[in-house]
Amino acid sequence: MKIAVDAMGGDDAPDVVVAGVERARDEDTRLEFLLFGDEQRVRPLIKNDERITLVPTTEEISGNEAPVQAIRRKKDASMVRAARAVKDGEADALLSLGSTGALLAAGLFIVGRIKGIDRPGLMPTLPAATNDHGFVMLDVGANADNRPVHLYQYAVMGNFYAKDVRGIDNPRVGLLNNGTEEHKGDELHQEAHKLLANAAGLNFIGNVEATGLLDGVADVVVTDGFTGNAALKAVEGTAHTLLHALKDTIMNSGVKGKLGGLLLRNEIRGVADKFDASRYGGAVLLGLQAPVVKAHGAADARTVYYTIKQVADMVDKQTIAKFVQYFEEHTMAAPDAE
Repeated sequence: MKIAVDAMGGDDAPDVVVAGVERARDEDTRLEFLLFGDEQRVRPLIKNDERITLVPTTEEISGNEAPVQAIRRKKDASMVRAARAVKDGEADALLSLGSTGALLAAGLFIVGRIKGIDRPGLMPTLPAATNDHGFVMLDVGANADNRPVHLYQYAVMGNFYAKDVRGIDNPRVGLLNNGTEEHKGDELHQEAHKLLANAAGLNFIGNVEATGLLDGVADVVVTDGFTGNAALKAVEGTAHTLLHALKDTIMNSGVKGKLGGLLLRNEIRGVADKFDASRYGGAVLLGLQAPVVKAHGAADARTVYYTIKQVADMVDKQTIAKFVQYFEEHTMAAPDAE
């Protein structure tokens, strides 16, 4: 399988991108990479070019640029060239740490949207205290405004992904809201609840609150892009702060505290590993004709490595091909709300 990688996207690119790519390449002989980026900056970082083809590019897209204009104007940008490689069948998937808006625009206008999907959704996998597979949540920022039918489509896509990639037989689908009662929320969430409650093939468990997300209250959490982005950042920030606070408490509590930390070293490491979001890879732009995955802009080489494993898993299982076939055979119009 061949993965197109935007080497120039992200805060610490291209260093962390190349390091993550080489680690994944060394561990999986099936993987080949098309690495798009500034040759003078990327070439010296490649220790071994086995199964890595560097494609020189002359432009980059920053997070401050208008996404659609940047994609259309900068034809030789690393992200645009990588997306074009996927569109032209030269690569099976696209990975970038760059601008979310620009990647969404590249996905829509170059890779292409699956017929029947109104708006692709951005979906990360997040950790849960009660299981090892975590939960997926969408949309977390691809669309600031949504209609009820979009949330219904997110539920169907998330449910499909949870089964095919995460290996969950009957995923619990929950609608993120400000209360568990079915009448809670604004008009969007009330109408979306009605659609999901009447949808066939979904194990819809009703509304879920943000307080239960990390407890694994649902396997698929459906939300509008604005709320989802706020919830995602709150979850990531809370997990990061608590882990650092735990470490600081142990290190600053004297000999007894350090001794206790040493005795509980394996247990503490287990908690840290469970809430290490980098192990779950990046956020998938679901609804496109090929796997397009966005890793965090501040990602390190380890996160890039895990994201590549996630992408490879999607390619190996032909998840998007199954998506396309499913949505071509089934209408994505929402069920009647009663």
